[in-house]
Amino acid sequence: MLPARRFLPSLSLLAAFEAAARTGSITAAARELDLTQSAVSRQIKALEDQLGVELFLRERQTIRLTVAGDGYAREIREALRRISSASLNLRANPHGGTLNLAVLPTFGARWLAPRLAHFLAANPGITINLITRLSPFDFRLDSIDAAIHFGEPVWPGAELALLMGETTVPACSPAFKAAHGLEKPADILGVPLLHLTTRPDAWEKWLSANGVAFESIHGMLFDQFAAASQAAIGGLGVALLPIFLFREELARGDLVPAIDREVESEGHYYLAFTRERAAYPPLVAFRKWILDEAAQERSGSGEAG
Repeated sequence: MLPARRFLPSLSLLAAFEAAARTGSITAAARELDLTQSAVSRQIKALEDQLGVELFLRERQTIRLTVAGDGYAREIREALRRISSASLNLRANPHGGTLNLAVLPTFGARWLAPRLAHFLAANPGITINLITRLSPFDFRLDSIDAAIHFGEPVWPGAELALLMGETTVPACSPAFKAAHGLEKPADILGVPLLHLTTRPDAWEKWLSANGVAFESIHGMLFDQFAAASQAAIGGLGVALLPIFLFREELARGDLVPAIDREVESEGHYYLAFTRERAAYPPLVAFRKWILDEAAQERSGSGEAG
């Protein structure tokens, strides 16, 4: 149920307030909205009267947000952005069916995007917007219907559908491997290691799984697998990479296993979504499709279902 009408100001009042708050000027807001200064002033005053709260301090020819006005402006700006985004999505797909999906950068670019043409061909009424996200977020505060998550099956306020696991291998350039004479797991400790910021203990787990004792591990940090892999190809060190995302580089020989010891990651890939959006038709179709694709990936890689 919507709140009482008195707590739902018109968009024209909110737009005038947001523009004045952002620019710090009635004149600039009027220019932006193609209104007169007096019209913007009247709208802001009408909003203050409706809310019963002073939003600006008027000082001669200038305005300054009150503490309450500053907080209100931040929330209103986000609300207007979401309304604008929803309107843009509707205009792009007037028959509905837009799915806003948050994806992990490398997974989205290398695994998901190449497969999406098949999904869209089978579901011509659906439009998918991909938004890059590296970590979980609050679905209530973002205009996103679902997300790809890697890690433990934990996301407050969301349901999770298991997609697949992954197997990683330490990879480097052929020249790097030859130059450092890498043969056994312990040799890894003598070369630069490339780390992913979202998986800070990945190398520790690989070393432990291979029975290598260590005290501390240092090296370059990267926020995405794609950058870490390019650094490895360039000879900067060894990166611990998911095999299914870098099959092409490994097949071409741009990357080779620094040590031929694969380790299954503890985390898994999941499709995350809220219970409220679970029955949304584009999400229902996408969920079925990606679960089928993930099952084929597991079958092809030999991973247990």
